[in-house]
Amino acid sequence: MKKEHNPQVINGSRKKRIAKGSGTTVTEVNQLLKQFDQMSKMMKMMQGGKGKAMMNALGKMR
Repeated sequence: MKKEHNPQVINGSRKKRIAKGSGTTVTEVNQLLKQFDQMSKMMKMMQGGKGKAMMNALGKMR
């Protein structure tokens, strides 16, 4: 997997550049990456047929 497709490898200086270029804060960039990771995990659960586990995960997000 290329590093452009893996949000875990985005270091602090890259996050600063992303935030500056998008007019947001580094905190907001971090929140977006966290949400992306959570949704990615949920989509993988759905593909595996673990619908009940996904619903429990959704309940924990609130």
